[in-house]
Amino acid sequence: MDGVDTVLVEIDDNRINLLCEHAFPMGKNLKQSLLDICLGQPTSLQAIGELDHRLGHLFSDAVLALLEKANIASSSVKAIGSHGQTVFHSPTTEHPFTMQLGDANIISAKTGITTVADFRRKDMAFGGQGAPLVPAFHQQLFSQPDLTRVILNIGGIANITVLDPAKPVTGFDTGPGNMLMDAWITKQLGKRFDANAEWALTGNVNNDLLNSLMCDPYFALQPPKSTGRELFNLHWLENHLEQSTLSAEDVQRTLAEFTAVSISNDVTKETPGELLVCGGGAHNPLIMQRLAELLPQWQVMTTADRGVDIDNMEAMAFAWLAYRTLHKLPGNLPEVTGATQLTPLGAIYP
Repeated sequence: MDGVDTVLVEIDDNRINLLCEHAFPMGKNLKQSLLDICLGQPTSLQAIGELDHRLGHLFSDAVLALLEKANIASSSVKAIGSHGQTVFHSPTTEHPFTMQLGDANIISAKTGITTVADFRRKDMAFGGQGAPLVPAFHQQLFSQPDLTRVILNIGGIANITVLDPAKPVTGFDTGPGNMLMDAWITKQLGKRFDANAEWALTGNVNNDLLNSLMCDPYFALQPPKSTGRELFNLHWLENHLEQSTLSAEDVQRTLAEFTAVSISNDVTKETPGELLVCGGGAHNPLIMQRLAELLPQWQVMTTADRGVDIDNMEAMAFAWLAYRTLHKLPGNLPEVTGATQLTPLGAIYP
């Protein structure tokens, strides 16, 4: 929720070329309203509907700013792929659902460009988790016939795609990425994130807290699995800190270790090869260092080392998924999400 990532890409016979990118800011009040809903604060249908409307305008403005930066007319753009802002993801309850806000009708009307949105629910309609959806794009970009590659995206939640030539593609959420670190530093210091892990580096890992965090039942689940703020949030962390006398910086350092250890525990189960990291967490030197130390048999690098900018991967993926939908091609991988079949994803708003 730091902002809206937008990319302009050219796709031809499944080759994808990045032409322009732009990060568009999200206002503080809007972000707080979204966080309140994500973290279970009481709300109303009116509040949710208004957020859907406000996000539709925000995403539209982000697209228009991108096109102005690229000096490209709306009429030249075939479609927009809009993921939307997830406010709740509940794939394993009795009545599974996922909710992304950002009215695609507004995006289509305001930009004059056909918009594809609501990508996750078709996969869920076929019994899948609706996540993660980016592994199909990772497979397109990075699969090799003689090399295992694991693509690690460290956003709020961390997820991996396993590209092992000896077996089908797999992928799932490993657990928290930046989410808990961001929430903790915001509460303690009023900062949005711990730039370059400067604050975490002043603290020490507390193994008792780390072991407590790692005991969450999520880590024992077998894939397919996905998670989000509805589980890993500040309230969840504070429950683990109830009797704690740790310094705030020791908590921050332990949270960084928690992210690195929970990721490495899953990566070590795979045939060693290349670990390609993208997302905001790839900018965190402490996490990158710890991944390299925890995974000595792996070559740890970023996706930029293989030609794809670390900050643009997810936006490029949803442009590619929109392309797939318009051509009536499947966008999910059932072995990743648990769906019963391949299917095109999303709804089209002409």
